[in-house]
Amino acid sequence: MPSTSAAPPAARFAASDLHELLACPACDALLREPDVAIGETARCPRCGAVIEAPRALAMTRIMMLALAALILMIAAIFFPFLELEAAGMIRRSSLLDTVMAFSSGLTAPLTLAMAALIVVLPTVRFAALIYVLAPMALGYHPARHAAPAFRIAEAMRPWAMAEVFVVGVAVALVKVAGLAHISIGPAFWAFVALVIVTVMKDNFMSRVTVWKTLDARRRS
Repeated sequence: MPSTSAAPPAARFAASDLHELLACPACDALLREPDVAIGETARCPRCGAVIEAPRALAMTRIMMLALAALILMIAAIFFPFLELEAAGMIRRSSLLDTVMAFSSGLTAPLTLAMAALIVVLPTVRFAALIYVLAPMALGYHPARHAAPAFRIAEAMRPWAMAEVFVVGVAVALVKVAGLAHISIGPAFWAFVALVIVTVMKDNFMSRVTVWKTLDARRRS
């Protein structure tokens, strides 16, 4: 398991050498760019954070997982999410109904926030990853504007909160279970599967490897 070596201050390097340096994503230590073989893992010598972990067929797996997540998101939006029965009355709702429940009055901005965090941002991120990785996974040159698209996908990562929504729904179900009969629809399970697929995709992702591959394919 190789580890990167700490670099001297950047001021001591010529401008042509700066492209060989990278910063640790956890502690911002300035490191020499590691040469890591497939299956190995490079870690920061200061904090131990993973810098690069290339895996065989990783881009293909990430692309397929992102495609699966995109399909699951479509299913989660349009299929029935929950069904509540109380006092002889039955109410079915989809994920779209849940988002639109706060669309009037002073809570209207909450609708935009919910739609962005649990639907729009994850969907855009999945689509961006497919756009970036699919050509390279198939052996072609990167698509036009692949680098900005990957940068946007990475910037959206902390704000795509589908998993937070699932936790919130689970807590709400526990509270409502004593007041009404609840039936969980296929969209709920699609959303749970979406969260699992997203976690798997992020575990496969080696961002430094993606950037290196983008740069190498553009130059070839």
